[in-house]
Amino acid sequence: MLTTTFRKVKEQRACEESYKKFAKHKGGVKTYGSDTPFTLLEVAEVLGLDDALWCLRATIEPSDKIARLFACDCADHVLHFFEEKYPNDKRPRTAIEVARRYANGEATIEELSAASDGVWDAASDGVWAATRAARDAAGAAARAAAEAATWATSAAVWAVAGGGAAEREWQLQRFKELLDGIC
Repeated sequence: MLTTTFRKVKEQRACEESYKKFAKHKGGVKTYGSDTPFTLLEVAEVLGLDDALWCLRATIEPSDKIARLFACDCADHVLHFFEEKYPNDKRPRTAIEVARRYANGEATIEELSAASDGVWDAASDGVWAATRAARDAAGAAARAAAEAATWATSAAVWAVAGGGAAEREWQLQRFKELLDGIC
């Protein structure tokens, strides 16, 4: 399970409102302890997906893999929008597949970079809006930045899916499943 502490999130300049809300939930930082771990699953349940994703930057355990896999899952979930419009262009699907393999230690950074470049090329070919989710997920994974992967993917899915509540709920459930899977 991925965990963090009040000290870690404060060092990363957590949103003051969310910090206070979660501290209240835990009975106060002094009572709970600034170095006592709590799970990102609990953060997701109390504060929501955005704050839980933000906490990936402040975990005790490495969080890159879960950030990449979550980004891939979100991009894959909306990939059909692109594939309906461009059924013969496999670059976004390939990028997601390579990013997923990279997260699992089955692809090199060079393979990931090449796949990401392919998605950027697809965007340059005039299909920018439709490739947005896959490009953001693959590019973020290539940069190995948990924050970028999660926030970029979240923004891309929001744009592609029209900001629907059903998509956000799917994202939250998928993130919880990933967190549960690493217990």
